[in-house]
Amino acid sequence: MPSHPDTRRIVLDFSRTELIDSSGLGSLIPNLKLARDRKIPMEAWSAGAQVKLALSLIGLDQALPVVAGSEGLNPAQAVNTKERPAITHPSVRSLPKRLLDIMGALVGLAITLVLFPFLALAIRLDSPGPIFFCQVRLGWMGRRFRLWKLRSMVVNSEALRTTVRNEASGAFFKNANDPRITRVGRFLRRTSLDELPQFWNVLIGDMSLVGTRPPTPDEVDRYAVPNWQRLDVRPGLTGEWQVNGRSRVIDFEDVIRLDLRYQENWSFDYDLRLILKTLAVMFSRRSGAA
Repeated sequence: MPSHPDTRRIVLDFSRTELIDSSGLGSLIPNLKLARDRKIPMEAWSAGAQVKLALSLIGLDQALPVVAGSEGLNPAQAVNTKERPAITHPSVRSLPKRLLDIMGALVGLAITLVLFPFLALAIRLDSPGPIFFCQVRLGWMGRRFRLWKLRSMVVNSEALRTTVRNEASGAFFKNANDPRITRVGRFLRRTSLDELPQFWNVLIGDMSLVGTRPPTPDEVDRYAVPNWQRLDVRPGLTGEWQVNGRSRVIDFEDVIRLDLRYQENWSFDYDLRLILKTLAVMFSRRSGAA
């Protein structure tokens, strides 16, 4: 666009695109933002079912209109694709993995139900305010969802974030002695009890028991295109980062490395091994909040 200042409209030809993954979306979003900033209309031409699904998952179907054809382009050249969802990683369509998620979520929610009255009372007595904390995260293919936790920080923690030094490097935030964390909150994070409500996210399909770390929208805004690959799988309650010292991982490139290692090594048996390792970490002194 900088070399064509007189550009009045941008048409993206998807007629031969059978699949767009999270990395493709990652390269599309900054260009869409640039076009919007310059008030240049952008539209998608002849997008198939897979492309439409990918765009709708992250709400781009509202910002990037999909049209059947465009002047000067030949619709006869379009590729006929089957009406099926995009496959970015085999774990996304694994029936055994999904059944494990459902069974694990039901067990986790049962445990949550038993512990909740005691945890809720402790949270309320330690720090007045809501019991739950809700935050928008990005899941598979960048789809936004509401992640639930038991509140472990003061009520106005988000507003106070700019007052806390970020000890991590790259596109995520971490402070080992974050002053916003309450006394009960430190116990909840050390034992991972604050994450019990996320079994609901697993049950409804926003997350999986095992996967990658779910990022926040502001983290994703800072991603380079290759970083979007970590969104090719559903985020997990646990994963490589959990069993490899999540409280000590302060470099974003290490997070990327662990997430991609999970994608490369994934199998149903691998998920089971990570779950067992997670239980071992939870009952050791090395456990800590992400």
